Amino acid sequence: MNAAITAIGGFVPTLALTNKDISKMVQTTEDWIEKRTGIKERRIAFESEQATSDLATAAIENLLQCYDVDKTEIEGLVLATATPDHLLAPTASKVCEKSGLINAFGIDVNAACSGFLFAMEMATAMIQSGRYKKILVVGADKMSSIVDYEDRNTCILFGDGAGAILLEPDKEEYGVMKSILRTDGSGTESLLVRAGGSRFPASMRSILHKQHFINQDGAFVFKKAVESMSVVCEEVLKTNDLETENIDWVIPHQANLRIIKAVGQNLNIAMDKVKVNIEKFGNTTSATIPLCLWDFQNDFKIGQNILITTFGAGFSWGATCLKWGVMREKRNTDVSHANNNLLYEMIEN
Repeated sequence: MNAAITAIGGFVPTLALTNKDISKMVQTTEDWIEKRTGIKERRIAFESEQATSDLATAAIENLLQCYDVDKTEIEGLVLATATPDHLLAPTASKVCEKSGLINAFGIDVNAACSGFLFAMEMATAMIQSGRYKKILVVGADKMSSIVDYEDRNTCILFGDGAGAILLEPDKEEYGVMKSILRTDGSGTESLLVRAGGSRFPASMRSILHKQHFINQDGAFVFKKAVESMSVVCEEVLKTNDLETENIDWVIPHQANLRIIKAVGQNLNIAMDKVKVNIEKFGNTTSATIPLCLWDFQNDFKIGQNILITTFGAGFSWGATCLKWGVMREKRNTDVSHANNNLLYEMIEN
């Protein structure tokens, strides 16, 4: 038995923060940002009451509106996020409540930008065990809540969003193949939010020193990301008895276009096979992979091989392959990317 993706949903906030907007906030230019990152704009949940749980709920609502899924049959929600609504309780609990998942358990997974891949591996194992038949995997982050918009090195990179997939058993050849996941805690200091946890609880000092915002050593993270993603992709292809020519599409973590291109070159995979939407969404951390699946779902055909790879804080990274299978019947083809943002207002009201 395997676990296959049978439905997809996504959500990004309406407000677009453009490079021009950022150039008025910090010392930079539109062209410099695009040249260094590939990003043109990023979506921002600008109201303080709009939390990660709301983004995740909207993505699930989009999935339920688009596909014929009975939410009372969903048995679990694995939510990948680095920006939970609260340190306690789990954000997945609120998402289950807001989404009406009355028969599902909910757990949070935090592996930063690799969170969705780690969560999907966990859910896949649950499906393969035979104990569960329908599990939602969601990647959602409100990165604007931990970004210092006076820090040019980080504020240009991140956006808010959420993506959701439904995993179900598949007895054919479709679904998630073998994955390889890695962690190296020695890289923690190079990419972290220092304060707010048990090691450095919130204090007046931590607030004054802006220790509740992302801090990263960009050059070191860039180098490690390219190296780690390239190596793990080669390893996972070998593990699944695949060659690069067997791969139809690559979905990399959307952190920086230069990283994506470098990994593609190292793997000798043409860029026309690599799915990229960083120019309009930026780095949405746990949401980048499911947002790509959602954004490009019409391009994927039954039987095609997709290579997914990520890298994030921790350091955490990994790769998996999946064979695209049969999706559930569409419930309402009129629910598109364009009117997806209306779902958020509906949920809030």
